[in-house]
Amino acid sequence: MARRSQHRDPDTTETGPPDLGELLGREFSSAVVMFHEATAARLGLTATESKALDVLARRGPLTAGDLARELGLTPGAITGLVDRLASAGYAQRVPDAADRRKTLIVVAVEQLNAQMQPVFVPFMQAIDELLSGYSGEQRDTIQHFITHVTRILRDHTAHITTKPAPVPPRSRPAPTDVTPR
Repeated sequence: MARRSQHRDPDTTETGPPDLGELLGREFSSAVVMFHEATAARLGLTATESKALDVLARRGPLTAGDLARELGLTPGAITGLVDRLASAGYAQRVPDAADRRKTLIVVAVEQLNAQMQPVFVPFMQAIDELLSGYSGEQRDTIQHFITHVTRILRDHTAHITTKPAPVPPRSRPAPTDVTPR
């Protein structure tokens, strides 16, 4: 359930630092979503298309079905997504050398890296600079935390996507004015 934040500045409130759950659950996640939207737009893509490229770049060639499962999309949605990526020159469909009945989706990693380097190099430099201020033990704690938050997010995403959505109550039209004439 959405709730209105009690503060404007994500770093502080009138009563002190913000609640960690609020900061992570809303402020951080919003910043991540907006960053991915902006980086995708730079390529002329949607955030989902950009994440598909990221999955393919990290995991290597996948079948459409495997990519659909990874992204939580339907096979039909993946077909359209891959068509758009192929048209933009970021991916292509190639026969699987081990099983010619299968088609793999392969990302053009060099082209993608060339396009995204101006965005991600300064971003990674800023992250490295931030992390340099932490001890090895603190970085281990941060890594542990992020790893487990990522697992929790994946688990809850799987739960949400496998459970049927509740049917919203039917909205009724407002009654018309029935004053006697």
